[in-house]
Amino acid sequence: MASNRSESLVKLAERLRLYNPISTQSSKIQEFVPKNQELGADPIPNNTNSNRAAVLVCLFEDPQGHLRVILTKRASTLSSHSGEVALPGGKVEEGDADDVETALREAEEEIGLDRSLVDVVTVLESFTNKKGITVIPVVGILWDRNTFNPLINTAEVAALFDAPLEMFLKDENRREQEREYMGDEYVLHFFDHETENEKYIIWAITAGILIKAASIVYQRPPDFQERTPRFWSRNRQ
Repeated sequence: MASNRSESLVKLAERLRLYNPISTQSSKIQEFVPKNQELGADPIPNNTNSNRAAVLVCLFEDPQGHLRVILTKRASTLSSHSGEVALPGGKVEEGDADDVETALREAEEEIGLDRSLVDVVTVLESFTNKKGITVIPVVGILWDRNTFNPLINTAEVAALFDAPLEMFLKDENRREQEREYMGDEYVLHFFDHETENEKYIIWAITAGILIKAASIVYQRPPDFQERTPRFWSRNRQ
């Protein structure tokens, strides 16, 4: 095993490979079946491609051994969610075999993250936005951050940064707003993060995905109460 793979990160990867979203919801969107230490991803239904997207939750360890996640700030010129913080990812394109390929392809196109550097370990439950786009979070490990030399596609990405994964379980630097949609009252969480003299706000589905990912990784619920929108899970069948 490569020397740059810490024991804690190896153990985390082994545990995440066993995570099966089917056991926590009745969805068949992505069933995880280990195969030669790779993700066995279901093929993408051709008739749902236009309403389907995948994002990459790419985790790595900093020099202190703390887990961090790669994030982007979307370009201000984009037609949707411009200027917002997001995980690398995007809509399924013709030729994508599965959600894993979509997430890796999009990360490579947006920030120059070579897919060969990412060890995909599991796929989480889907999230659906108000527009009916189903977003599949794909979790991958970047074993050595120093091997990643970013190449930002400025047409899509304004900034690239990372944040501690555990912050999405803490009540610090967190705000919340009560919202209502079609009779459903829910709470959105906003996480304030500052790095290299830049301030970012992580919220909406991106925050929801990271709360879920952090809960699974650290095996504990967040320090705050969740009341997620019902529409986030409406396409979990």
